Amino acid sequence: MVSGLEEIQLATILLVVVAGLAAGWIDAVVGGGGLLQLPALLLIPGITPVQALATNKMGSIFGTTTSAITYYRRAHPDLKTALPMAAVALVGSFGGAALAVSLPSSVFKPIIVIALIAVAVFTALRPTVGELTKLRHTGRRHYGTAAGIGLAIGFYDGLIGPGTGSFLIIAMVTFLGYNFLAASAKAKIVNMATNLGALAFFLPNGALLWGIGLVLGFSNMIGGYIGARMAVKQGSRFIRIVFLVVVSALICKLGYDVWVENIRG
Repeated sequence: MVSGLEEIQLATILLVVVAGLAAGWIDAVVGGGGLLQLPALLLIPGITPVQALATNKMGSIFGTTTSAITYYRRAHPDLKTALPMAAVALVGSFGGAALAVSLPSSVFKPIIVIALIAVAVFTALRPTVGELTKLRHTGRRHYGTAAGIGLAIGFYDGLIGPGTGSFLIIAMVTFLGYNFLAASAKAKIVNMATNLGALAFFLPNGALLWGIGLVLGFSNMIGGYIGARMAVKQGSRFIRIVFLVVVSALICKLGYDVWVENIRG
């Protein structure tokens, strides 16, 4: 079992750094950085799945915090919606992480693949969706819908993880009526809370690899800063294109996992 950096080869550390940079950039723009980061961690000899999940969350929280601050300073997201949504998402993520240690993610992967395909088709066939902010609800209904999104996707992030930012963005675009830039800015704040919620569960269990997590976190910070600045500068159209690319990659990755698990089963 791995305890830190001392037993890991330089090539593996470099792989983690590169994965952290790329994952931070992807997470800052549309989410889904776990596609790169989690598999890279699982390549470390002796690491357990729970250690990989915990360390992935530590790395991610550095990146999401950096990108959330960058978005806040440059895009000024509505905190009246984002902060309560983040608080509910944190609770959901803690619950998902608690379930993750006892329930195989393979139970949910086929459902997630179907949901992602539906999201990709919906976004591709409606090129104007997410271009402008046209809020669908006001008052309590708006905040209630936002809280429901935060709770559900927060739970998913604690349980499985990859694609959380993408799910948050498309949910806020579809059910709340935000444009892609506004949704992405709020998603970073909520995603930061979901990472914190999962970490709150994993830390007391001693699953976190601090050395690897700090290296991963620093790399994630750099990638997150660059990605957030680029997203704000390029706007909703750029985010929509990257969103479709990342969701397509998620479909391929999770679809392949389901196929492999069915063959082994």
